[in-house]
Amino acid sequence: MKNWFWWLLAGIISLVGGFIALANPLAATLTAELLAGWVFIVVGILTILSVFNDQGWGGRLLSILLGLALLFVGVSLIANPLGGMVSLTFVVAAMLLAMGVMRIFLGIGASDSRLRWIMILAGIVSLVLGGMILANFPQSALVVLGIFLAVELISNGVSLIVLALSRKSPAA
Repeated sequence: MKNWFWWLLAGIISLVGGFIALANPLAATLTAELLAGWVFIVVGILTILSVFNDQGWGGRLLSILLGLALLFVGVSLIANPLGGMVSLTFVVAAMLLAMGVMRIFLGIGASDSRLRWIMILAGIVSLVLGGMILANFPQSALVVLGIFLAVELISNGVSLIVLALSRKSPAA
């Protein structure tokens, strides 16, 4: 693979960014929240612009309403970052709890015993994480998103570095 070096560089940058985010989870949480706000705004605008390609008034009206809702969420996240951090953290906790319950039920219904215990264990981990966030809510909102971002950046960095080194040809 000729471009293994670029994958390696991207992995190193992601890894360093993850450790920086882990060192300052409040700044990383604020960054993640503001990034989410801008993404909602861009997606809202694109959804509204998709009205010109929709067929019939039902699809157009739905696109306009959805686009306006996304735009509203994005603007409110950017206008009130601290409130946005609290809201997004609550949504993350609720999703973890819901995913935990779903994984446990899927695990109970699984026919393969190895899959059953892995799914149940993964469900318990999700329930514990969601419970930990809610147990210290709203104070947890200041760092949870930043820690999640840091873990994702570190995981991404390690995987890109391993990918790059595995693709490096012996002649390079």
